[in-house]
Parts: sequence; C-alpha cells; structure tokens
Amino acid sequence: MTGAGLPLPRNPAPTPVLEIGGTHVTAALVMARPHLSTSWRVVSGSITRRSLHAGSSADDLLDALAAAANSLGRDHARLWGIALPGPFDYATGMGMYRDVGKFDQLRGVNVGSELAARFDHPHDGMAFLNDADAFGIGAFALSRGDAARGMAERAVCITLGTGIGSTFLQGGLPVKAGHLVPLGGNCYNLSFQGRPLEDTASRRAIRWAYAEATGSLGTEPPDVHAIAQLSRKGDTVASRVLERAFAAVGTATGPYLRKFGAQELMVGGSMAGSWDIVEPALRSGITSAVPALRRLLITNAEHFEEASLAGAAIWVNRIT
Repeated sequence: MTGAGLPLPRNPAPTPVLEIGGTHVTAALVMARPHLSTSWRVVSGSITRRSLHAGSSADDLLDALAAAANSLGRDHARLWGIALPGPFDYATGMGMYRDVGKFDQLRGVNVGSELAARFDHPHDGMAFLNDADAFGIGAFALSRGDAARGMAERAVCITLGTGIGSTFLQGGLPVKAGHLVPLGGNCYNLSFQGRPLEDTASRRAIRWAYAEATGSLGTEPPDVHAIAQLSRKGDTVASRVLERAFAAVGTATGPYLRKFGAQELMVGGSMAGSWDIVEPALRSGITSAVPALRRLLITNAEHFEEASLAGAAIWVNRIT
C-alpha cells in the first residue's frame, strides 16, 4: 500500500477477477495505470459475461463460474480477485447462503476449492470479497483517480439490486467493525418498521408489494425496471411502491450515515438505473430520519460493472 490509502500492484501483469451477482458472472482483466489520473482500468476486450440461474445446482453454478474464469486464458497474474454477495465466509471461501433467494445450493460448499479444481490454468489462490465492497472500493478509486490514495475521506456506497449491499469507506477501504457502522458494515442487517430492511426494499419485496397492491398475487409480477416504467407512465400504485421502498433505505441508513460522518453517498446496482425515481425517495427517507443530512451529496455511481471489477483487483493487490 501507499500511505493509508489504495494500493498499487506489485505484479505488472493484469489482475484476473470475477464479479458474481444473482443473475450473472463477469470475468475480466484489470490493469493499473499508476502514472495517470485514473489508476485502474479494465483491459479492453477482456470482459466475458455469462448468465447465471440462482436456482441451478451447485455443480452447474460452479461450472459456469469456472468457464468464465477460463475464458481469460493464462496471460495474467495468478492470484484471483473474486467479488460475490453474502452471506459468505470471505476468509475461507465457504458459502453460507440460506433462504436469501440465491445460491442456497452453495451453502457449506468450499467455493475456492471447487473453482480451483475446475480451472484449466495455474493459479496462486483466490481473494474473496463482498460484491458491494468491491463496487465501493472501485467506485471510490475511479471517481477520485490517483488522488484517492492516502485520503481519509469517508464515503458510503449502497447497491440496490437483488438485495441491498453496502460498504462504509475510509480512505477508499472498507470499515467492517465498530459502533459507527451496521453489523459487518452491512445495511441488509438494518430494520425498517420492525422488519428486515430487505423485506421492503429488495427486488423480491418490491415485486411482491406491487403484486399485493394490484391484487395480482399468484401471478408473475413485473420486474423492478418495468414497475419503474409504469410509474413514469402515471401508475400511482407503482409510484407508491417504489417510493416506499427507496425511502425505507434512506430512513434505515440515515442514522449510520450521520454516525459514520459520511461526506458522500454513492449508489449503484441495477435499480440505480431508475435514478429519477430512486434519488428523490432515498433523499426523502434520509432527511426524514436525519434532517441534518438534507444536503448530503448523493451520487449515482457511474460504470457500475467496471467499478466492481476494479475493486476486486484493488483488493487482491492490497493483500499481496
């Protein structure tokens, strides 16, 4: 590391990374550019994306992850950065999923060992990290460039997608413990109106709420992006469901944004694509919980996929 901030790589070869979500896996090579204002970049043409079905068998999921990894060939560093959602034991590579709507089949599976057996090229190990941490680390680095190293700035990143991811950053690196952050730095551990926050603001919760409000439970509800489109077309039920969900995120996270001393809230994930709907409701929830944060800088983090890939690479180089 350089000072107290983000590291530069010791190996000049590109870093191989996997970014795993509930519906996809992306493999890419990430290269450092230490003499330019933006120090990290995804190598052009290296990205491979594959669809995942979260309900597939463990073998099918692992085969798909390994196929994406193997597509990168051998011309790269041999330590992998792998970003994926929790609950997961990132130190041991063991899946801990249960009743979270994705990857339950990987509970008790040593993902690191199983992937290693499927790789068709030599490697020196895998460094796992939470996908929201990867996004936050990368978004911070890409938005600040080389100046991010050594900074003590406090920023919070939230991802809105299948679930709610988060990371609390000081100097561009995650803070995972202490009374200033939620348990593990994870906003999915927060509650809203006496229930887990994800019972209101996750993809499944929003779809269920819309189906219930329209009297269509038992049928396949539209996905969140389609509900957002309905809202823009004047569907008041869709508007009400989305506003409640995103305001709930603000209400639940506001007290920790204040305690942590956040100077910026960066938002990413698939739902952030509906920024015209997300931002006003999110700000309303934060302000209602903590009026002093009414002027908090809230930004839609650009280049979501690139940020997650860069964050995984930065993490690998931090620990090597």
